[in-house]
Amino acid sequence: MIKDNFDGMEELSSKMRNQVRKSLKTYDVRRISREEFCRVALPVYNAALASYKVKAQLVTQDNIVSTSQGANKEFWGVYAKDGGQVVAVAVNTLVGGSCYYNSLKALPETMHNSTYPYYGLLYEMNRYYLQECGLHCVCDGARSITEHSNIQPFLIDKFHFRKAYCRLRITYKWWFGVVVRLLYPLRNIISHPKIKAVLSMEAMARNEI
Repeated sequence: MIKDNFDGMEELSSKMRNQVRKSLKTYDVRRISREEFCRVALPVYNAALASYKVKAQLVTQDNIVSTSQGANKEFWGVYAKDGGQVVAVAVNTLVGGSCYYNSLKALPETMHNSTYPYYGLLYEMNRYYLQECGLHCVCDGARSITEHSNIQPFLIDKFHFRKAYCRLRITYKWWFGVVVRLLYPLRNIISHPKIKAVLSMEAMARNEI
């Protein structure tokens, strides 16, 4: 999922413009340091993970620190202007002329109270990387195989991201590859979410979905 142009508020629908403006009126959206990210991210991550339809393991402070490591990482925070609470964070990686949106997490309650933290965050990140920095594109990654999030249809509908198709290639350990081949014919009747996710990924690699 990529976006390779930015036309400001004019590219958004009238409703979206109002929602983005409300978000930016309610929240302070800004780049933050690695140290600030490590200080504030843990409760946001675990609240978001606990709300997923697909069960996700909660993270520790060590996981947060590990997530922050690596070259060319940038961090964003969304802070309530009234009280200063952090309600969303993002981790991005700059690669060549592109920026990859690696991880976006928000407090679940803010997603349902009409303050739209993601709207302001995504608008500001798109503006910064595409307009201010002049990058070729921003990328939200590949299709989710667990389907635990509606972020990609949201990005297409609201912010005019588009699908950029590529070939998926998977390399398994030999024994795991055998298991996948044996279970693959049963993929439509297996309900275990993790097994189903692996078999769905295999189907994508075979260009069968």
